[in-house]
Amino acid sequence: QVQLVESGGGLVQPGGSLRLSCAASGFTFSTYAMSWVRQAPGKGLEWVSGIDAFGRTKNYAGSVTGRFTISRDNAKNTVYLQMNNLKPEDTAVYYCSKGGYTRTSTRDYRGQGTQVTVSS
Repeated sequence: QVQLVESGGGLVQPGGSLRLSCAASGFTFSTYAMSWVRQAPGKGLEWVSGIDAFGRTKNYAGSVTGRFTISRDNAKNTVYLQMNNLKPEDTAVYYCSKGGYTRTSTRDYRGQGTQVTVSS
């Protein structure tokens, strides 16, 4: 069965950085786009970034463009989200998803999430 396990979240001060990882199993990772979505307290799910199966093309929400970088290692079945210059409004539970190359692309599985808190 499909499993997505996120890690790397935590508490960071504004302006700081975190790198999230998502280990995937149960499907042919290298043939699927992957994405990151997040859910802030009291808000709905927000698509953050997507990457194609080959890792060549990446898409970002406007709110994170220039600060976040998505990448993947198909040899390790892992997708990453490097987050720099973090802001308090980035506080959320971050989930990786199978699919979701763009904001409107289909996503059919997501992990349990990892909490990111940006606060001084």
